[in-house]
This record gives sequence, structure tokens and C-alpha cells, in this order.
Amino acid sequence: MSRLLAIVVAIVAYAIFFATFLYLVVFVGDFSFATLTVDHGPGGPPLTAALVDIGLIALFGLQHSVMARQGFKRWWTRIVPAPIERSVFVLATSIVLIVIFLLWRPIHPIVWDVTRPAFKQVLWALFWVGWLTVLISTFFINHFELFGLQQAWLHYHQREAEPPQLREPGLYQWVRHPIYLGFFFAFWAIPTMTVGHLLLAIGLSVYMLIGIWLEERDLVAFHGAAYHDYRGRVGMLIPRLRRRSAG
Repeated sequence: MSRLLAIVVAIVAYAIFFATFLYLVVFVGDFSFATLTVDHGPGGPPLTAALVDIGLIALFGLQHSVMARQGFKRWWTRIVPAPIERSVFVLATSIVLIVIFLLWRPIHPIVWDVTRPAFKQVLWALFWVGWLTVLISTFFINHFELFGLQQAWLHYHQREAEPPQLREPGLYQWVRHPIYLGFFFAFWAIPTMTVGHLLLAIGLSVYMLIGIWLEERDLVAFHGAAYHDYRGRVGMLIPRLRRRSAG
């Protein structure tokens, strides 16, 4: 693959993903100006809707978990050039999310409905804090590497990436997985929780916990004792009040 084409692929994949991410906020927040959200879309019998939705959540979990594993990457880069491997992963994630937006079946019965203005505002604040935490956390580690832009850029300039190092920037000093923590807030902090939204929140929460386990297994294998020490000092999703020193 030419160096210029790799840059173009990376930029297009990033643009599609960023637009998809913005719509994910709209989808989860069930904003009234959108026609397809977690609580608005094609109807159907509740059982059928639940089976469709569970299948969509499983599709996302399968795609995201399998393509992120090191073993799959080693096989996949025999087919897809390494400089765009991450961009292809990002694009595949976007496609799966778009499929979820299009095929999701709302289930309307309400589980809870917070009507008191003060409590409602607190939940919306936590909702936005969650999404902001997700976005900011990507910049703490390396936003452009995470979404495939850096790999294509280095390939264009015929430079090699530096070996990954275990760092603890920003929120990573307090929790090991601030991106997942942000998603937990984003999925659960909602004033009106329908059965369909609850199914989405539970399903993606289960996936995230499995994803954390798989990710940490890879990190331990790569960083060894350094990650064991980090895991001992820093909480997974909840900050520890008494943190052991790095020394």
C-alpha cells in the first residue's frame, strides 16, 4: 500500500468513527431531534425486540474483543497492511455501531423515571461527564494512535513507532480504565430508563467487564511486573483512597 493511500484510509476511517461516536451520544441520550435512538425506532413484539437487541450487543462485543486481541492482529496483518490495521479496526467498529443504530428495537416499558428537576439535572450532568471522560481519556494515552492516525502518519514519513511504555497520565493515576468508567456513566446516568435502554446498559456493561479482563491479560503479558504493580496500586474503575507508592 502506498504511503499516501494509508494516510487517506486513516483519515476517512477516523472521520467516519468520529461522526459515529457523536451519533452514539445522541442514540444513548434519546434526544428528540433524532429518529433512531435507543427508545425510538422500528417497533415489534417485546420478545423479538429483546432477541434482536441482544444479538446486536453480542455482535459489537464479538467484533470489538476479537479484533483487539494480539493473536488476531498477528494473523490479520498478513492480509491488511500494518499501517492501517488500527484504522480498519476503527472502521469495523463504526460499521457495527451503524448497524446497531439501524436495527435496534426499542422496548418501551419504563423501569424508572426521575421527574424531580434537581435529581434530573444531576443525572444529565453525570451523562455528559461520562462522555467527556471517555473523550479526554483518549488524549491522556494517545488519541491519534488509538484511532489509527499516528500509524499511518509514521508510515508516510517512513518512521518507526516507539515501543509501548506503561504510563500513568492524568486520570490513569486514579483508575486503570477511565474510558470504560466514562462509558458506565454515559450508559447508566439517564433520567428515564426504559427496558430497552436497561438492556443496552446491562449488555454493554457486561461486555466492558469482559473487555477489561481480556485487556488486562494482554497488558500483564506485555508489561509483566510493571503492570502487576500498577494494578496493585490503582483501582480498576473506582479510585482507591489509599494508594501504595510506585516505589
